[in-house]
Amino acid sequence: MKKLEQSTISLLVGLAALLLVIIVLVVIGWLTSSTQKLTIQGTVEAQEYRVSGKVAGRVEQLLFREGDTVSKGQIVVKLDSPELQAKIVQANAQSRAARAQRAKASGSARSELVEGAFEQWQKAKVGVDIARKSYERVENLYRQEVVSAQKRDEAKAQYDAAVATEKAAFSQYNLAKNGAQAEDRMAAQAAVDAANASVDQVNSYIDEINLISPITGVITEVFPKVGELVGQGAPIMTVTDINDVWFSFNIREDMLKGITMGSKINVKIPALGDETYQAEVYFINVMASFATWKPTKASGEFDAKTFEVRARPVSRIPNLRAGMSAIVK
Repeated sequence: MKKLEQSTISLLVGLAALLLVIIVLVVIGWLTSSTQKLTIQGTVEAQEYRVSGKVAGRVEQLLFREGDTVSKGQIVVKLDSPELQAKIVQANAQSRAARAQRAKASGSARSELVEGAFEQWQKAKVGVDIARKSYERVENLYRQEVVSAQKRDEAKAQYDAAVATEKAAFSQYNLAKNGAQAEDRMAAQAAVDAANASVDQVNSYIDEINLISPITGVITEVFPKVGELVGQGAPIMTVTDINDVWFSFNIREDMLKGITMGSKINVKIPALGDETYQAEVYFINVMASFATWKPTKASGEFDAKTFEVRARPVSRIPNLRAGMSAIVK
């Protein structure tokens, strides 16, 4: 009798264990076959701008620190460039020299030079008159066959030389009286224009000593320290536009169902609490395959690529900062 009771108890225990195993398998199967919500995590991105200068120099003053808010056009960095100061002195000196040359070319010659040229011309005129009279006398004697043809030719040559000398003296007088030629004045003006252009160019670089913020935003990075040298075009600080933000997600293509251009998604920002915010998808693009390709053929599926998906908040989210995590379910 006792053996029958024990066998009955063992049978009941076995049935209970079997029933428990069946229940566990059913629960596992249900959990496995049920569709679970997919969680996608991304980050908050913001538009960044680098502040850099056109000239090399030493950082003289950093007017703001990381975390400070600056306005568009506000001076944020001051540089010191002794070489640039020397260039502006040199350019101004060249401009003054060019203007002096232009004044010299534009003005008439000195009165002493004009008077001297006039006297030379008068002297040459007298020489022509004397040479002409001598030639006429020799010509008459030659016709009377008193002098030889050689004497006549010599007198004629002296007369022609005197005429040429008088013409040259008259030209020198006109040159002294009228001043420089038009070509000389044009060349002097061109030299002034070139010198002024050099001054303007150096002055434009002088303006680059004081660097300004290109936007209204928050300074998120400062690279050099006061006293350090920075090269031409080297970034000095980063200004982030906290009003131009978006969410960035890397999503495998088999998980893109329902995510299309212009579609709305609900985003949760853990740093801002449990509230969800609506965002609109505006960018979907495949990422580089060497970095995002994931082989799945081993499991009987396909080679999945990863896409970058960007979405902008529909409305402004207070206290949102770049680098915060963003979650989509």
